[in-house]
Amino acid sequence: MTLKDRILETGAGLVQNPALAKLVQDERFMKLVVLALAVPGRVASFTTEQKERFAREMGLATHEEVRELQRQVTALQDEVRRLQKGP
Repeated sequence: MTLKDRILETGAGLVQNPALAKLVQDERFMKLVVLALAVPGRVASFTTEQKERFAREMGLATHEEVRELQRQVTALQDEVRRLQKGP
């Protein structure tokens, strides 16, 4: 039996448990579950914000800023080539 099969079997058994059904109907519990599911996203956005703030404070360029500058340089190089070719 694979791990997936065991998890599905255990989950099916829990769904039939009346105590769990009563718990799921509790609004406070469901709010807690929703908050718990949102934690990874909140942590990711917090660390991204802190990383960008640190880069600004230290006078460093962020990854996005470097990519934007590379796009601008490429566009300018294309423009120079086009102008060098002439009419």
